[in-house]
Amino acid sequence: MKNNIHPQYFANAKVVCACGNTFTVGSTLPEMHVEICSNCHPFYTGTQKLMDTAGTIEKFRTRAAKAKTRLPKKAKTTA
Repeated sequence: MKNNIHPQYFANAKVVCACGNTFTVGSTLPEMHVEICSNCHPFYTGTQKLMDTAGTIEKFRTRAAKAKTRLPKKAKTTA
């Protein structure tokens, strides 16, 4: 293996989010600035909203309801 090719590892690298949250991680950079973290991300905070502008979700629900009401076709039997 080659010597001295790996970057320096910082075990307590500081991460600063745009929302003001700070935490430490292991990284090759001593300090990082991020735009979004788990403290302010909509998926993790439960504030995520689905935007259905084309009505695709409603179309799917109507097709699924129609499929449930149809009777299954009988299989052809060959004699």
